[in-house]
Parts: sequence; C-alpha cells; structure tokens
Amino acid sequence: MKFLRLLFFSFLMAALPAVALAQAKSECVTCHENVNPGLVKQHLAGKMAQAGIDCSACHGSAHKTMDDFKNAKMPTPETCKGCHAQRVEQYRAGKHNLAWFAMKTQAAWHGIPASIGKDGYRGCSGCHKMGEKGLVGAAQGNMGAITHDDGTEAAKYRYGNAQCDACHTRHSFSREEAKDPRACSNCHMGFDHPQYEMYISSKHGIIWAADGTKSDGRAPTCQKCHMTNSNHNVVTSWGFLGLRIPTKENVLALVKVAPSLEKQLKSLAAALPSGNFVDVDDDPQWTFNRALILQAAGVLDANLQPTKRFVEGVVQGRIARGPEEFNKLRAGMKKTCNECHSMAYVNDFFKAADTTIKEVDALYAKAISAVQGLYKDGILKKPKGWDYAPDLLQYYNAPTSIEQELYLIMLEHRQRTFQGAFHVSNDYMHWYGWAPTNTAVNVILEEAKKMREEHAAKKK
Repeated sequence: MKFLRLLFFSFLMAALPAVALAQAKSECVTCHENVNPGLVKQHLAGKMAQAGIDCSACHGSAHKTMDDFKNAKMPTPETCKGCHAQRVEQYRAGKHNLAWFAMKTQAAWHGIPASIGKDGYRGCSGCHKMGEKGLVGAAQGNMGAITHDDGTEAAKYRYGNAQCDACHTRHSFSREEAKDPRACSNCHMGFDHPQYEMYISSKHGIIWAADGTKSDGRAPTCQKCHMTNSNHNVVTSWGFLGLRIPTKENVLALVKVAPSLEKQLKSLAAALPSGNFVDVDDDPQWTFNRALILQAAGVLDANLQPTKRFVEGVVQGRIARGPEEFNKLRAGMKKTCNECHSMAYVNDFFKAADTTIKEVDALYAKAISAVQGLYKDGILKKPKGWDYAPDLLQYYNAPTSIEQELYLIMLEHRQRTFQGAFHVSNDYMHWYGWAPTNTAVNVILEEAKKMREEHAAKKK
C-alpha cells in the first residue's frame, strides 16, 4: 500500500508542471504557438512564465488579431523596472546605457549607411542598440548635463529599445545565461575590443572552461569582476579607451616643462578637477602624451582647450574618469581580485598594467606628433568639412595612408596593448598590441620623413 501511495505521489509530481502549464496558457500563448512556437517555448520554460507572468505584462493587451500586431508594445527598461527597479537604476547609471549615445559621438558613424550604422542593426548599432536612444548632448546644443528627448528618437525604431535583452536574451530572459562569459562575447570581441578572446585564452578563462563553465567556479567570469554582487553599473576605472581626465595638478606641472604654453595650460587647468589618481599620478611627459592623444581625437583643440567633443565625449559620454571616480572603481576591482590573490600581488599587477599604458602612450604620441607636424607645415591639408586634423574619430575615412595607420594604432594596437595587460592575456598584449604598435609608429615616422623630402623637392 505504501508503495502504491509513493507511486501515485511521484506520478502527481511529474504531472504538475504540465497541468500548471495548461492552466497558465493565455490567449497570447495559444495563438503564438502557431505563429512562432520557438518563442513561446522559451517563454514557458523561463522563470517569468513559471511565476505566472503572461505575455501581456510586457507587450500589453491591445494586440488582438494577426492584422493589428503593431499594437503590441515593445518592452523597454521601464517595462522591466516594474519588477527589477534596482537593477534598472544600476544599469542606467552605467556605461552600457550610454552605448547608443557614445556611438553617435563618433564622426565616422555619421557617414555609415543606415543598414549598417542605424536601424539595420548590422554594424555598430548591432551592439550599441544596448544603449538608450534619445539622449541629448553637445551635438544637439546641450552643453550641460545629458538630457532626454522623451522618446522622440526611440519612436522611430520599433525594435532595439529593450536594452536588457542584450544580456538576458528573449524570451527566457535567463539570469544564468547572463552570468555566462559567452553572453558578453557577442559584443566584446573582434577588432577594437577582443576582451572575450583575451579572457577565454587567459588562465582565468581556461580554468572556467575546465571547471565546466560554472559561474561560481574557481576562476572569475566577466561578471564576477565587472558586475560584482550583480551590480549592473559595469564601469571600469580606465574605461574603454584607457584614458583619464588630466587633473589640475597634472596640467600645472607641465608649465615648468613647457613655459611657452603657460597661458593655455593655466586656462585648461581651470576647467579640470583637482586630485590624485591612485598609483598613476603622471609625470609631465605622460600628461603631455595624453594631451596629444586627446588633441588628435578632437577633445582638446590646438591650444589645448576643451572642445565640444570634450563635453560630449568626456563629460556626457564618460569616456574618461576623473580621480574621484577612478580611485573608487579601482579600489572595488582590487577588492575583487584580493578574494583570490594577495593585495601585494594585486597592487603589483595593476601598476604593471598601468605602466604598459604609459609606455604605449609614449609611442603613440610620437606618431601623432609627426602627423600633426605635417598639417602644421602645410604638407597635409585639412579635408573639407573636418573640424580637426588629424582626426582619429574619422577612422577609415582618413584620406591618407599615414592617417590610416594612426587610427589603427588607436582602435586596434593600443587597445589590445592595454586591454591585454589587464585581462592577463600576454600574447594579445605583446604580439597583437605592443609589437604592431611599434611597427605602425615606425611606418608613420618613415612615411612622414618621405613626405617631407618630397615636399621639399617640389619647392625647389
């Protein structure tokens, strides 16, 4: 008798999910099982369906027939916020929310066909759609804090406004999936930011894979380091480009080195924050090298003064950190590393990676200075419609081969040097970063010399 009761109980437990599923089926599910059954299957297998959340909770109930499908609402973070308020607020305070805005600050983007750069979601926009559309910055005349257009731009796009689904993909919206490093690999790979390739070939990635890809295994995942305690802010101290906002003290120290620029430097210093960067307070040469990089990016003008791009990119788009934010973020990352490594080792590791950036900046500054000299001496002419020259943000639209090399150093070689150093990817740092940076700089210096010789010969 006991055996029969156990058998009946086991049968009942096995049947319960099917019974619950049948009860949970709504009119939406019944119809969409015929239209796109894969999506329905994913939804019903996910935790939201198991909690009794129906399609209408996210898509509304105005869509009733096959002909009025456009009445179905497309979710946005506001939709998710109803249940996940804390995560949405964290996300909006971070860099991912600025992805669309950051894309639009790039000069080259404005010349890309719409199918690649905008609504086609085939190129830049395929990843950058993770960011919120409609943020209003300096390009629209807003020189203050970033504002919002109240949905005007987003209304032009039926799809691509969900944002959260970049990591928690439709329609299961799995937390476990989003905690997997492979969830990041769709965007953080390739030419200018191969972080996934760096991670997966590092000891951290190898251990993670060997352990059976467990998010709570021996090795840290992307999320462990960049989303500690599931914080959706996802901001790092060095940022995407490995740059910092110079401090007032950094710039004033340059006056002793370059007294002829005293007026410009004091004017620049007045617009900058005070403070010290942990571990990386600059010697004057590094400050000057970074200033050249910011000039070539159009962030500082020829007189070392902040431009509209400074406001749009640095202040509003947050491509660089000031000392207060940098130090806070670095302390948090070190704390995470300290869970497995001694603090002495962590400090040494960070300082070594910082020095790698310093060394590659010194190399890059030589190349920038050489191309700037060609423009200054009239050997290169500023292209029509350009505000700055050379202009790193024009990317592959640069008209000369020497400037093409300059952009490749910025987006490919220098990126891999500094990112490889921090991601413990030695081969990427050296052979994909440091080595080709040296090669490209030598090519630029040699080409600049030839161009000067040819220009001098023509004048004779």
